[in-house]
Amino acid sequence: QVQLVESGGGLVQAGGSLRLSCAASGLTFSSFDMGWFRRAPGKEREHVGAISWSGGSTYYADSVKGRFTISRDNAKNTVYLQMNSLKPEDTAVYYCAARGRGNDVYAYWGQGTQVTVSS
Repeated sequence: QVQLVESGGGLVQAGGSLRLSCAASGLTFSSFDMGWFRRAPGKEREHVGAISWSGGSTYYADSVKGRFTISRDNAKNTVYLQMNSLKPEDTAVYYCAARGRGNDVYAYWGQGTQVTVSS
């Protein structure tokens, strides 16, 4: 049974930082690309970024480029999202997701963690 469990969300002031973690189990973690998504109230889900199975390739949405960094530790089956210079518009529920190598669809999703940025 695949499980993705996010942690690290919370309330932070604008300009602050948070580090989200996503611990994976039940899958061969090193065979999966990992993505971070977010959904703000009343908005569509946004693909924030992704990291390849090896960690050698990353993608970031323009809205977070230069502020957010995705990394992974395959020995710990964990992917991270370091968020710096946070803005109120970054307020959302953040989800991690897993996509098998060569697949287009993220098949597995976490339950999400709330990030709230106060102005």
